[in-house]
Amino acid sequence: MEICDLNAYIRSGYGKGAARRLRKAGFIPAVFYGPTLKTMQLSVKAVDMVKILKRKEENIFIKLLIDDGKNIERLSVIKELQRDAVKGGFLHADFYEVSMDHKLVFEVPIHFAGKPRGVESGGELLHLKRELKISCLPRMLPEYVELDVSALDIGHSLKVEDIKVGDGVTILDHGDVAVASVAPPRIAREVEETEVSARGAPEEEAKEVD
Repeated sequence: MEICDLNAYIRSGYGKGAARRLRKAGFIPAVFYGPTLKTMQLSVKAVDMVKILKRKEENIFIKLLIDDGKNIERLSVIKELQRDAVKGGFLHADFYEVSMDHKLVFEVPIHFAGKPRGVESGGELLHLKRELKISCLPRMLPEYVELDVSALDIGHSLKVEDIKVGDGVTILDHGDVAVASVAPPRIAREVEETEVSARGAPEEEAKEVD
């Protein structure tokens, strides 16, 4: 597991006015909470957050270096990160405490390996699900989950239950959910649609005559 350090500062100002002043000064209002501690009101530098997010997009573990006179270090994950829908800047960040001895729920990306047999026959691979919800200890968190689609033929699909994960990792998504499938060739679908339209035309004309 990759851990990024992030300096955090105790903040005493509350409300929209205080938050706006923090953002104007280049900081993001934040909170840090978890099962074993009281909620802490923090602020972090926006430039530092941008650097962390550029390094890795999925499930970033962040060691908060909290400056409150005691230099506290706490491991966390980003629970929520609010952005301005128009300007794109950060509005607020929620950090959740991580314990190495307790399982957490994560969303991990699915990587598709191999070229489906159906694609070689002209079919089209459809990615129906790109992330998998799992539960595990932080140290057991995989960077991604791999799914081999090479055996997929046209009209066939793979489901969540077909995905294999390591020991200590539990998949929370329902097993019947389709993850990937190979659709018939686009040309074949277009021909089929044309034939259906052609068969329907005489009936419509007959109705008009009647």
